[in-house]
Amino acid sequence: MPSPSFSMKTRAGGKASCALIAGIGVFCSLPMQALASDSALWKLSGDFRLRYEHVEQDQDAASAPKPAEALTLRSSVALDLTPNDAFSARLKVEDSRHAGIDRFNDTQGQEPSRSVIADPETTELDEAWLRYKNGGHQFTLGRQLLNRDGLRMVGNVGWRQDNQSFEAFDWQYKSGPWSTRYSRITERLRIFADERDIESKDHLFDVARDTSIGKVSGYYYRLQSEASGAPEVNTTGIRVAGKKQGWSYLAEYAKQVNDPDGAELEANYTHLQVGKQLGQFNLSIGQEVLGSDDGSYGFATPLATLHKYNGWADQFLNTPNQGLEDQYLSVKYSQSGFTALVMAHDYSTDDSSAFDDLGEELNILIKQKVMKGVVVGVKGAAYRAGDPASNRIDADKVWVWASYSW
Repeated sequence: MPSPSFSMKTRAGGKASCALIAGIGVFCSLPMQALASDSALWKLSGDFRLRYEHVEQDQDAASAPKPAEALTLRSSVALDLTPNDAFSARLKVEDSRHAGIDRFNDTQGQEPSRSVIADPETTELDEAWLRYKNGGHQFTLGRQLLNRDGLRMVGNVGWRQDNQSFEAFDWQYKSGPWSTRYSRITERLRIFADERDIESKDHLFDVARDTSIGKVSGYYYRLQSEASGAPEVNTTGIRVAGKKQGWSYLAEYAKQVNDPDGAELEANYTHLQVGKQLGQFNLSIGQEVLGSDDGSYGFATPLATLHKYNGWADQFLNTPNQGLEDQYLSVKYSQSGFTALVMAHDYSTDDSSAFDDLGEELNILIKQKVMKGVVVGVKGAAYRAGDPASNRIDADKVWVWASYSW
């Protein structure tokens, strides 16, 4: 078993985190009475998630990798400090270990002939930030999670055993029904351990207003990796989401411009969803379209929580150049800590000049809260490929897990 590699980077982002850790250490060294006029708030929390995952792709296909299975354990511990109403800080360490079953491609060179299960072994500083609040303003500096509405454009990828976080400065302001947010990202700490983190110069702008029809938000995201020759990806969008009398609804539109070496590529994004609450059941139907630029480029969401969208079999983590149209239907039942969900997807291309059918998928989830902090669950995904010209193959995935948080 490889030895743990603690992610204390010496690059620009890592230096910032080391400075923050030193700053948090100053908090810890102060006398308790100096931390707050009444009493300092110290909180320790953590979670453990043991998960078995099995992946099998169509073994009759020449391109199919061998089946994979993994038993992994994610452990995390967080220390939150709140000396007063203005200042707070957080340190969180996260560890992912292989727990005796490791027949899988972990994206780091282990068993490359097997299917990918993106849970490499790693020990990382997942969060290390200082926060200051004043009036309606909130400023956060350091390694942190950045989740935007729906997690479609920006999210922490909480399903994998290694969270996605960011070295960033984040400013939020709220006044009445209006809210504004700006984030400057200098490093993307992705889910593949620190070896594949990406230094970047990303800018995220959001503005939103609470209205009678729901939350109306607009955003502009300018993303660029520091890698030589990396294109700048600019996304501008608007989103409306709300609930009324048991109905829920979502409408979102975005336009993306990708500029590799001056060859401007453009793609649009649309998402429409309607849901209805019927007792303990929630029914929803929707259509999400990640558009194409004439079959040469598909709308990209490199900072998203991708597993949440377009099926749990993860067949569309990278949007095809022909784009992706996902029509889906879900039925969810919830009661007393128990959740059951069935979701069906039908996939096709946005640009159908070469082929149209991208297949279909069925997702099933059963989850039960056993006692305070303890949850067990089972989850499955069955993807069936469409047109052979798409070069996709059938895939089945199964997860069984137990988690404890405190």
